[in-house]
Amino acid sequence: MKKLLLSLFSILTPLLTFAQDTSTSASIDAKFKEYTGWFVEFIFYEIPFSEEFQIPWVLIVLVGGATYFSIYFKLINFTGFWTAIKVVRGKYEDIEKHGADTLYGDSTPNEGGNIIETMRDDSADGEVSHFQALTAALSATVGLGNIAGVAVALSIGGPGATFWMILAGLLGMASKFAECTLGVKYRDVGPDGTVYGGPMYYLRKGLGEKGMGGLGKVLAVIFAIFVIGGSFGGGNMFQANQAAAQFVQLFEFTNPNAGLYFGIGMAVLVAIVIIGGIKRIASVTEKIVPFMAGIYVLAAVVILVANYHHIGDAFGLIFEGAFSGLGIAGGLIGVMIQGIRRGAFSNEAGVGSAAIAHSAVRTKYPASEGIVALLEPFVDTVVICTMTALVIIITNYEAGFMQYGTEITEGVEITATAFDTVIPHFSIVLTIAVILFAFSTMISWSYYGMQGWKYLFGKGKITDLVYKLLFLIFVVVGASITLGSVIDFSDAMIFAMVVPNIIGVILLTPIVKRELKKYMKAISKKEDALDDGAEDLTNRM
Repeated sequence: MKKLLLSLFSILTPLLTFAQDTSTSASIDAKFKEYTGWFVEFIFYEIPFSEEFQIPWVLIVLVGGATYFSIYFKLINFTGFWTAIKVVRGKYEDIEKHGADTLYGDSTPNEGGNIIETMRDDSADGEVSHFQALTAALSATVGLGNIAGVAVALSIGGPGATFWMILAGLLGMASKFAECTLGVKYRDVGPDGTVYGGPMYYLRKGLGEKGMGGLGKVLAVIFAIFVIGGSFGGGNMFQANQAAAQFVQLFEFTNPNAGLYFGIGMAVLVAIVIIGGIKRIASVTEKIVPFMAGIYVLAAVVILVANYHHIGDAFGLIFEGAFSGLGIAGGLIGVMIQGIRRGAFSNEAGVGSAAIAHSAVRTKYPASEGIVALLEPFVDTVVICTMTALVIIITNYEAGFMQYGTEITEGVEITATAFDTVIPHFSIVLTIAVILFAFSTMISWSYYGMQGWKYLFGKGKITDLVYKLLFLIFVVVGASITLGSVIDFSDAMIFAMVVPNIIGVILLTPIVKRELKKYMKAISKKEDALDDGAEDLTNRM
């Protein structure tokens, strides 16, 4: 740990001078755009359906894939919701650890009742619990997209943008279910129990089983490259940059190096966490995410209760605006286009990134984690993003701080203003939330990028160290200088992950359905045994 930090500081020393020169930053930005602009334009190329109605092709792939999965899995988004709650609460932890056949295969009472003591140790692989895997994945999605991205979407599309946001979240639940089931199904488990999973593995192994090994290997390599790029940019530099900006603004620092010093401090904190791998990342995110999300949601609830008489009107504007002239153009463009670029689609359903975190769960049934994963878009988009939108719409009635149809560039200030109208100085808490959400996003994306890095360059201590050093350097760089084109390129890499991932998941949907049937059969076997008088062994695991 000490060697890693010393190496980090020795590399960062030249950046002290580099960061002070804004012209250098601008030159890097311009040069980077010159060489990568074509890629950004390709990923976010908008298909013109009319002069005013254009949609990026990558969004069509995302939403089209989500719609297909929803239909193919018979609306698992809704039918699997209550089961997901039970799984997260640990109701089926016993069968996930040892298997339903082992524990409940014989419905007759076990003599002596010592089945746990006499059973051989064949517990499930994995490093974290369902709840930890869920919070680790949520930590990479809940954040600036929920706070700033929603305000940006509303500024362009008006209240109607909220409708399309909710719809995207509901459809995305099916995408998360499918990709996270495959993440567990095709993960690799090392001799020491370390889990390596994600689209890289199910693309290569899953498509290989279907006689498409060549295609699978190519898609896996492409995905690994994109996830590394995304982890350095959108999952790191952008987060560090926004957190530093909020920190400097909150405390009104005038020192030109304030962002750099903040970045170094953030890098040290990130280093402490990511050294421990997914177990430490999960242990941190399971505390940060529920705490900050809880405070944010509680504040939103307070505002909504205080203005309960406006809630009906707000929903009226949402549904009316969704299909009106401004709403249909602004809603789709605001949520789908601006959501991609600024984070309104922060749940990343279909991107494949969450499958990396969810693949580390302890279970014998891959579909169990897929079912848990479908909660992620619901919490992130349907609940938190919708509450943010309602707060902004309702408080804007009287305060009038936002003019719908006029694009804003920074959404945090609008959201902070909305909260401050009812809860004075809540913007201070919101700034702290932005910093903590940025921190949790960075540590989760470090894990995503690390898995892609290991897939390409092998598994070993030196390989790990190189990636972690690079990641920490980019934390400081992101907090120190303006890298607009780099961020655009990084966002493009994140959403480029959609292409190989969606192709693979669609081809592997029959396997996902088979795993779902297997898990539901295991649940039925346990419940039938309990009905016949068997003891529930969950609490004895």
